[in-house]
Amino acid sequence: MSKRITPFASRYCSTLDRLKEAIRRKRPGLLRRGVVLQHDNATPHSANLTQQWLQRYGWEILPHPAHSPDLAPSDFHLFGPLKRHLGGMAFETEDNFISEYRNWFDNLDVDFFRVGINSLLSRWQKSIDLHGDYVKK
Repeated sequence: MSKRITPFASRYCSTLDRLKEAIRRKRPGLLRRGVVLQHDNATPHSANLTQQWLQRYGWEILPHPAHSPDLAPSDFHLFGPLKRHLGGMAFETEDNFISEYRNWFDNLDVDFFRVGINSLLSRWQKSIDLHGDYVKK
């Protein structure tokens, strides 16, 4: 277990607190059954403070091999469509960019997310079958 301390760990734990509250409101039985979380090995995720938070609430963490964007839904499912959507656009201000990003994100259908999460299962199986090697499409 990491003994690193990072200022971003407390912010990440605050995000986990908000996630836990959202799960409690929207899917109350899930907290009793147990939460399985996937995150990478970024410093805030592996910091001692975060590890203590996860242990306190009994959340299970899926192991995540280093440098494996092929197992991160944001990398293999979200960023490509976002890049295609934003391609060729120019923004006068950061606020304009944020507004367009939020509009795109807010208008994604729930099935978009379902497909991304469901494809994670087959990618994990491929990673296991390949003994942790990179998973191609």
